[in-house]
Amino acid sequence: MSKILFKKRLSQDVYLMRLEAPLIAEEREAGQFIMLQVDNDYGERIPLTIADADKEEGSITIIFQVVGKSTDELSKMVEGDNVPTLVGPLGTPTHIENFGRVVCVGGGIGVAPLHPIAQALKNAGNHVTIIIGARNKELIILEEEMKAIADEFIVCTDDGSYGRKDLVTAPLKEECEKSPKPDLAIAIGPPVMMKFCALTTKPYDVHTLVSLNTIMVDGTGMCGGCRVDVGGVVKFVCVDGPEFDGHKVDFDNMISRLNSYKAIERKDHDCHLEKAANEKEGQL
Repeated sequence: MSKILFKKRLSQDVYLMRLEAPLIAEEREAGQFIMLQVDNDYGERIPLTIADADKEEGSITIIFQVVGKSTDELSKMVEGDNVPTLVGPLGTPTHIENFGRVVCVGGGIGVAPLHPIAQALKNAGNHVTIIIGARNKELIILEEEMKAIADEFIVCTDDGSYGRKDLVTAPLKEECEKSPKPDLAIAIGPPVMMKFCALTTKPYDVHTLVSLNTIMVDGTGMCGGCRVDVGGVVKFVCVDGPEFDGHKVDFDNMISRLNSYKAIERKDHDCHLEKAANEKEGQL
């Protein structure tokens, strides 16, 4: 069990939680994640990035968006409640060194997993440019935290309600056109956003890492649900990743696999909401 020490709503349907997990806090490195289960009897395990950790407190921080049954149930838990199952740290940590000039691009909820990576790169002596984006101002998260890390900081919104009215690929292209060009780019966010970030950097030959969030069942490489095609070779996100060379990832195949379960996930979520509404009505 892992006690919820702190909970905060960051934006519409996005929550931050600090969980008691001393062993994970001690061992975690940038880029790693945990598998979490809200309901031990019937619940699924879901992967969530470790956005931060405090060794002294013995806690880890997760940030998640409500998109289905499990995240909806998690969002309704309060400080003092216990998450029954928490496993980690999982995945291969980000390789951190002083590359020189690094551009970190985060889209939507992808800013959360980008935070510890950008922080580690800055601590290693890199010049870090951070670009974050969302559909609108209300969906921007961790702005102050990222701004505190960055040597250069850019915010984009699709509707122009805050920062630049642009997709994140526009300032990324501008960074690639500078001399000298970036030594490394990291993009984390929705699959389509990562695909186009990789397409943006490829003509400039800027090495680009992406962190993939695919379907996972166990997080240990046994189920094969998280398999992706990277350079024509099958890889498993949970053990070989979650980070891969963005220029080699078959994003179209990955997106197709993710979409194949959308109808089932939507039906399950609708049933969950209907059941919750009926239970609430019965209590009135």
